[in-house]
Amino acid sequence: QVQLVESGGGLVQPGGSLRLSCAASGTTLSDHVMAWFRQAPGKEHEFVARIRWIDGTADYAASVKGRFTISRDNAKDTIYLQMNSLKPEDTAVYYCAKSRFAIATMTRDDYGYWGQGTQVTVSS
Repeated sequence: QVQLVESGGGLVQPGGSLRLSCAASGTTLSDHVMAWFRQAPGKEHEFVARIRWIDGTADYAASVKGRFTISRDNAKDTIYLQMNSLKPEDTAVYYCAKSRFAIATMTRDDYGYWGQGTQVTVSS
């Protein structure tokens, strides 16, 4: 059974940093893409970043590029999202997701496995 467990969310002031983690179990990741999405209250899921497990190639949404960094730890089957220079508009529930197949775009439908989410609140 595939399990994705996120952690690391919390309350942070504008300009601060947080690091989210997502630990995977019950699955292999080598031929897949892992991604972070977020959902703010009243809004649709929004793509944040993705990483191709096999070579670490990463892509970012324009809204977070230069502030967020996605990375992976092969030995721990874990991905991370380092979030710097946080803004109030980054407030959302953050979800990690595993792609259905080896190729995945930034579209939510390309991901078949999801974690439970972790809340990030950016506020003074």
